[in-house]
Amino acid sequence: MDWQNVPNPDEIIDVGKKKFASFSKKIPIVIAALLILSGLKGLIYSIGPDEVGVIQRFGKYIRLSSPGLHAKIPFGVEKVTPIKVEKIFKEEFGTGREDPSSRLTFGENRDVSLMLTGDLNILDVRWIVQYKIKDPIKLLFVVRNPRNIIRDVSEVVMRRLVGDYSVDEVLTIKREEIDHLAQVETQKILDDYQTGVQVITVKLLDVNPPDKVKPAFNEVNEAKQEKEKMINQAWEAYNKVIPKAKGEAERTIREAEGYSLDKINRAKGEAERFLATLSEYKKAPEITQKRLYLETLNEVLPKVKDKYIIDPRQSSILPLLDIGRKGGRE
Repeated sequence: MDWQNVPNPDEIIDVGKKKFASFSKKIPIVIAALLILSGLKGLIYSIGPDEVGVIQRFGKYIRLSSPGLHAKIPFGVEKVTPIKVEKIFKEEFGTGREDPSSRLTFGENRDVSLMLTGDLNILDVRWIVQYKIKDPIKLLFVVRNPRNIIRDVSEVVMRRLVGDYSVDEVLTIKREEIDHLAQVETQKILDDYQTGVQVITVKLLDVNPPDKVKPAFNEVNEAKQEKEKMINQAWEAYNKVIPKAKGEAERTIREAEGYSLDKINRAKGEAERFLATLSEYKKAPEITQKRLYLETLNEVLPKVKDKYIIDPRQSSILPLLDIGRKGGRE
């Protein structure tokens, strides 16, 4: 090694000073380039087709921006928050698929789906709420954690409605009514809270008794079904017998009315005929008597099996009777 060519410390320091002086001239250029790149990155922003952008300047709301590319003041002066105003959001209750971040403040282990009905029965109620953002300004600046508010309000409304109906109504005929009332009341409360949310639908997915009481509940249902079956069978027998009896009674009544009418008409006819005969009798008693006599004979004689004509000059009827003889007198 040539020790004569090794630089001394002063020479090394001088070389370093020269290189640093050369680099220090480039530092402002590098800083300016970084600032320009940072400014360009914060200057242009994009809003999706189903979104609106909420612009804040130093934290204060300034304006809304429509979908597309836009410019804003960079370096943190203006901030853009995109809000999806066309997307349908969904919250599920009691399905086991809830987001852990949406748990209510009452405790993570609380079973949301267990509810008490109006007749003091317990049901496992599972439902969904679908909603969209109708006012992004209220959503961002009026309420804090709107998702939890939606879940709290929906649960309170659903529990109150289920408590207004019996277990059979919730399970069968009142489900659509509960859906409608839950949607209306949830929307009213959210509007009062100025959440900026529009409820699209509230729908009961599944309503069942809890697993622990299902066997007893099924036995009760079977007993009710058997009761309904017996009632229906009784009504079927009633509908067969009662109309038939009513028909028979109606027929008997009509026959009696016909018989009564016939007798009354006959009696009226006989009375009128008697009065007419009496009138003729008063005019000519002998002729009327003879006519009545002949009419009576004309009516009676055809009904007589054996006829005997007696001579009024005979003192006895024996000579004229053919008693026990087949062929004349002996």
